[in-house]
Amino acid sequence: MIILENQTLVGRGLHREVYVHPENDRLCVKVAIVSEHKEFDREYHYYRLLQKRRIHWDNLPRFHGMVATDRGTGAVFDLIRDADGQVSKTLGEYLVASDLTATQARAIVAATDALKRYLLDQAIITMTLKPKNIVYQHLSEDSGKLFVIDNIGNSDFIPLCNYVAGLARRKIARKWRQFENTIASLPSLSPELRTLVTAD
Repeated sequence: MIILENQTLVGRGLHREVYVHPENDRLCVKVAIVSEHKEFDREYHYYRLLQKRRIHWDNLPRFHGMVATDRGTGAVFDLIRDADGQVSKTLGEYLVASDLTATQARAIVAATDALKRYLLDQAIITMTLKPKNIVYQHLSEDSGKLFVIDNIGNSDFIPLCNYVAGLARRKIARKWRQFENTIASLPSLSPELRTLVTAD
């Protein structure tokens, strides 16, 4: 059994906590913090489906299976870190950063475009796309990558989109438009990014 120490906590949402894996700091462990495990199970089954489809893991943390922990069953994923080894921050943190440079803003916009292409190409469905559920892996002043770290999967009663790529891409395109509207409506959006997202 893996022991998860409080000081290794790297993230907490409404339903789950994320800890650095005690035996490998390039991995993390997600554990449920509420008695309702529906979201946890849905994501687990969807990741298993993605494994069977042999997707490319370019913008999604690779899933490494389940482990027993002192806080219940945990799911093990890649832990996204920046080039300097620090745990990557959420896109939401970058969007409202007052000290963001124009070069960094352009890199984030490019990474956002790449993420959209990736989701459509690999037909990867998300429940919702939110800046807080995406991390920006800072690689250099002018380059980085976005990874969706939460809310992966499909809650449709009959999940045809999981198996029909065309239906999946229509759903992804719809959710992406909602995501763009969410970003554009942020009152504290970084001035550098506001200039770029409204340029068209």
